[in-house]
Amino acid sequence: MKAQSAKAKGRKLQQAVRDAILQSFPTLEPDDVRSTSMGAGGEDVLLSPKARKLFPYSVECKNLSKIAVYNYYQQAETNCGTHEPLVVIKQNRCKPLAVVDLEHFMKLVGDSNESIRSRK
Repeated sequence: MKAQSAKAKGRKLQQAVRDAILQSFPTLEPDDVRSTSMGAGGEDVLLSPKARKLFPYSVECKNLSKIAVYNYYQQAETNCGTHEPLVVIKQNRCKPLAVVDLEHFMKLVGDSNESIRSRK
C-alpha cells in the first residue's frame, strides 16, 4: 500500500471517531473535536476543554489491514449470545486493555455523562 493510501485510510478512521464523539455529545460544536493532520505528533483527535470534560480520553487511531485482536473479538461475538462482546488483551510488562465496539463505547460514555448530569 502506498504511503498516501495508508494516510488516507488513517485519516478516514480519525474522522469517523471525531464524528462519533460529536454525535454522542450534541452540545459540542465541530470546533470542539478535530481530527489532526496525518504525521502530526500527539493525539489523533484534538478536544477542546469543553469536549475533554465530556470525553476524558486521549484518542490514538490505527487503521491496519490485519490486527490479531479482531480474531479475538470475533470469538467473543460468537460466544456472547445476547451480551456485548468484550476482549481483554495483555502484553508482557504492560497493563491489560479492554476492547469493545466503538458504538458501544460511545454509548457507555454518553450514558455515564448523562448519569453525572442528572445527579447535579
